[in-house]
Amino acid sequence: MEAVTILLADDEAILLLDFESTLTDAGFLVTAVSSGAKAIELLKSGAAIDGVVTDIRFCQPPDGWQVARVAREIDPNMPIVYISGHAALEWASNGVPDSIILEKPFTSAQLITAVSQLLNARPPRAPPSDA
Repeated sequence: MEAVTILLADDEAILLLDFESTLTDAGFLVTAVSSGAKAIELLKSGAAIDGVVTDIRFCQPPDGWQVARVAREIDPNMPIVYISGHAALEWASNGVPDSIILEKPFTSAQLITAVSQLLNARPPRAPPSDA
């Protein structure tokens, strides 16, 4: 089984470390960034990203809603998990379809379950062409 890489974006350092540890302990490769701008930069770089976990509100724009939209422009089936302490009510109008939102505080098991659920629901990728 090949490794699954999750892009994790949160500007609260302690939470970023905690979420990164949770996902790493669950067997995921994690690329952690502390801003929406860095997340978008990484997504646009062509880095191999299999799923995104993003906070919604960052100290500076862009926000997590924009991170998710960019991820879905690159890959329409990209699994997106939003994490937020206070923006869940905005999810219906700002979130991308087939995403999950976790309201802080949540358990490690909830984070792993949300990521795994979306990864498992993702359509299989087409094999690379020989061209």
